[in-house]
Amino acid sequence: MVKVMSGYRVLDVGMWTFGPLTGGVLADWGADVVKIEHPVTGDPQRGLVTSDLFKDVAVVDFVMEHANRGKRSIGLDLASPDGRPILERLVARSDVFITSFLPDARQRLCIDVDDIRAINPDIVYARASADGPNGPESNRGSYDNCSFWARAGSGDGTFLPGMDYPIPQPGGAYGDTIAALILAAGIATALLHRERTGEALVVDTSLLGVGAWAAAFNIAGCHAWNLERFPSMSRDEIPNPIVNIYRTADDRFIQLNMLESDRYWADLAATLGRPELAQDPRFADSRARTENRTACIEVLDGIFGARPLQEWKDILADFDGIWAPVQRPSEVLDDPQVVANHYVRDVVGADGKVFKLVAAPIQFNEEPADIRRGPAWGEHTDEVLQELGYEMDEIIDLKVKGAVL
Repeated sequence: MVKVMSGYRVLDVGMWTFGPLTGGVLADWGADVVKIEHPVTGDPQRGLVTSDLFKDVAVVDFVMEHANRGKRSIGLDLASPDGRPILERLVARSDVFITSFLPDARQRLCIDVDDIRAINPDIVYARASADGPNGPESNRGSYDNCSFWARAGSGDGTFLPGMDYPIPQPGGAYGDTIAALILAAGIATALLHRERTGEALVVDTSLLGVGAWAAAFNIAGCHAWNLERFPSMSRDEIPNPIVNIYRTADDRFIQLNMLESDRYWADLAATLGRPELAQDPRFADSRARTENRTACIEVLDGIFGARPLQEWKDILADFDGIWAPVQRPSEVLDDPQVVANHYVRDVVGADGKVFKLVAAPIQFNEEPADIRRGPAWGEHTDEVLQELGYEMDEIIDLKVKGAVL
């Protein structure tokens, strides 16, 4: 892959996924990213796959690998008087400083904007927050299932008639992963601005802000139509029956999304082996299908329910209308389009074993990302300190004092 960020140095001071994955994306693009972890506690996310949640099935710490791909890790106590000069040397040589620490913690550790800019006035300072840098809750921490999914409106969009509860966020670090890509893009844009103007910017995004962006259609629609909630309906009431989801004989699902229903209806009916449906007066055009949507959906339910998913995939393979199987994550690994476009990459772990990670979904010159494994805790402490000019006896003394790992 073209290393568009080659030559840029990034200092990552964060924990969990959102902030650190921002640095991971930049590492995918070629940046030299150094992750700072406390020498005693490290990134608390390191303990997640050894917890009761994953410990019996985890063969690789995929959670840490996802967020920390391609980085180097240094164990450094930011609160230690002996550690402060190391931080200052790292900041002085860096182009970007990324943090997900809350304002109180940043002030206590003297790593807020003014502190870092006093060392390096040209650094791009990026903040990954829960609910934004301003307002009464700016000093409040959160996770993506709360700020991105629940608070920003997506969760309500899943709450259909007849349901007792909204559907939870559909995957781990779902909002974090989206927000990290957006913040990485903001950082890249800020670096371009710095190159053109000489001005170093503060870059902000939050889980709440990205969540609102993801739900922008519904949020704007509620305002435009003066609604409390954006309209939601059960699948048997959807006005266009071929923008709907259908169950197959083997309890799998197919999603149809043919907005121009008159364009595709006759061909779909023929492909499904029911060409007479195109002449049925109940379904003759989009208006008729909307008026008779319950009957139309029932007919399509019967058709799709008569065959297993694989048969439908074969039958619909050359059909021009828009459709997709509802795939399980394990199936995405082998999806021919995913494979052809290198969206999932093989990564060699520290033990030589190969595992897979999803690449950041931007390519340059159609070249796939070359993803490198994440670092062990403090794996590169000696290496980075030597780059900063420390001699080995100094490094040993810092380790004895507990300033570094």
